[in-house]
Amino acid sequence: MRSLFDDHDLVDVAGVDEAGRGPWAGPVMAAAAILTPSSAEVLRVAGVDDSKALTRKARERCFEVILDQQAQGNLWLAIEPADVEEIDTHNILQATMRAMGRAVASLPKTPARALIDGNRIPVLDCPAEAIVGGDAKILSIATASIAAKVSRDRLMAELAEAHPGYGWERNAGYGTAEHRRGLESLGVTEHHRRSFAPIHKLLDAATTCR
Repeated sequence: MRSLFDDHDLVDVAGVDEAGRGPWAGPVMAAAAILTPSSAEVLRVAGVDDSKALTRKARERCFEVILDQQAQGNLWLAIEPADVEEIDTHNILQATMRAMGRAVASLPKTPARALIDGNRIPVLDCPAEAIVGGDAKILSIATASIAAKVSRDRLMAELAEAHPGYGWERNAGYGTAEHRRGLESLGVTEHHRRSFAPIHKLLDAATTCR
């Protein structure tokens, strides 16, 4: 992983990323991480990278290293969701921005600046910069991307136990064929995003058939 800043620039810089903008069900999850030079080195050795570039097993392993560094006081981490109601009320983009803002605000210390993955900046109490593809360039953003992704995947696996048949433990709420079959046979749950076109159309069709 190539960092865009040296270790001495890591202090008080928060990397911010999200997971789950595209799924049909479940919250979007945002995470913010502030590293120290010592934790940055540990994370590099552990193979922390853009969550999309890692296997599920590798993400889980890296997340445990991240949590261990947090427990040792070597990094600061905050993870915040935007639930389905917030997504349907404000739209997925605005809900994501709100979750990112809450993640930064929930950090145990206020960062001097924030580096946001993508091309938009949420409302924050510190200077911020948007970096397209930042999760593949900035170690703190990659750390946040793993934290957000693994946390969300674990939550969707828990929701799958209460709502079997949609395959959320495998598809994390994304619009797979298995998920679509579950919707057709079982219907829409309270965890589905009604503002998303496939869910909205299914609800419209059900209303029309009554």
